[in-house]
Amino acid sequence: MHKLGISVYPDKSDLDEVYAYVKRASELGYTRIFTCFLSVDKQSRSEYFKVFKKFSQYCHELGFELAVDTNPEIFAEIGASPTNLQPLIDLGVDIIRLDGDFSLQDNILISRNQDNIKIEFNASMNAGLDNMIASGGNRDAIQVCHNFYPERYTGLDLQLYQDLNDKWKDLNLVTAAFVSSNNDNTIGPWQVFCGLPSVEIHRGLPIDLQARHLISLGQLDDILIGNYPATDEELVALSKVNWQYLEFKVDIAAGISDLEREILLDFFPHMDRPDYSSFMIRSSYPRVKYKGQPIPHRPIEKEYFEPGDIVIVNDNLAHYRGELQIVLDYIKNDGERNLVATIPAEEMALIEAFKPGHYFYFTEK
Repeated sequence: MHKLGISVYPDKSDLDEVYAYVKRASELGYTRIFTCFLSVDKQSRSEYFKVFKKFSQYCHELGFELAVDTNPEIFAEIGASPTNLQPLIDLGVDIIRLDGDFSLQDNILISRNQDNIKIEFNASMNAGLDNMIASGGNRDAIQVCHNFYPERYTGLDLQLYQDLNDKWKDLNLVTAAFVSSNNDNTIGPWQVFCGLPSVEIHRGLPIDLQARHLISLGQLDDILIGNYPATDEELVALSKVNWQYLEFKVDIAAGISDLEREILLDFFPHMDRPDYSSFMIRSSYPRVKYKGQPIPHRPIEKEYFEPGDIVIVNDNLAHYRGELQIVLDYIKNDGERNLVATIPAEEMALIEAFKPGHYFYFTEK
């Protein structure tokens, strides 16, 4: 089951606002929280842990699981060890994210804990988890989450992200990644304010588009917002992202008919044919549902349809009338298709990740 998550930094934020933010996220179906112990000022950590314990109790009452960034130094400070996780349990930690690794054997011991605490590793680097599992690590207690990147231009290369996820899913590990809020003055663990995505090309994109792109790539279980706070509009938008069907937000062409609008927006779901073409994505079922209903040719002063154009076959090719097509390569405007919408440039990344047989639908931008 896929999960959505938020990140909060109670040591750097107004606590009442943090509590309200967590409650709102819970109302929208979010169930994971990420936070960080590493960035808490060393001089105030002991007092902060008292605040955090009350905070974790509140989060658990709302059904959240808490992942906390730790390292061997934090372990030593609170009296924890690979064979004694009780201090972390007492603080309400559900997922121990190891920013700095212990030894191989200590990592194995942590994964073999008797308290059902998950251990989370950085998915953005080849951490040797296959060797750890082969050496006795408990696969059921191990999961991975990609890093986030505060500095502009330093986020993950898209192909590297995909290659790493293929590796994690081959190991059957729960895999998560971060998207970023575009709210003003958001924060993370450190004093950098350019957003906190996992994948660099997502920086600055609408939060739901970041998530839809990650989902279209596959090999991902959970999505978390890296920076705090996201706007309420962003929380709502992310909560509505469809994990099963790919959504395109499109610009509607001028002058389309009611029937064309119905085929475009109300037919659900569209599906690309498995016998796919390099020139177009074909949704053929509308031509069956709307068989016999006229779709007059609408002239358009355009010699070629171009990638991202969405067209519907018209009366001039009656056998295929009603079929919806997303143009992938330039094709001649021969009068057999009507332009009904276009996919905006920022949404075209979804096309690049598209696979034959995918189900999809459209909403008006």
